[in-house]
Amino acid sequence: MTGTLISLISIFIGIISSNVFGYFKKKYSFGFTGNTLIGVFGSILLVKTFGRLGFDPWHIMNDGDFDGLRLTINLFVSALGGILGLIFAKMIYNKMNK
Repeated sequence: MTGTLISLISIFIGIISSNVFGYFKKKYSFGFTGNTLIGVFGSILLVKTFGRLGFDPWHIMNDGDFDGLRLTINLFVSALGGILGLIFAKMIYNKMNK
């Protein structure tokens, strides 16, 4: 695996998590397109922020060695970023429409 592939998988996990969360929690949903966009940006934001601690794709592929624990944490943070992005976007949407 390369760092770019790990980044794409992380973004894909963020998309899936935001769409699944939006499907089960209808009050947080923005539709498929909205959930997908929010999942991409929420995932990237949280992975980039958390990646400073050493969980970014290039630390996972440390000189050709693969670290499965760091990959698992990266994917979990990516899913969490998609969900938190959706919740945060809905909070902003509700505040602006009062």
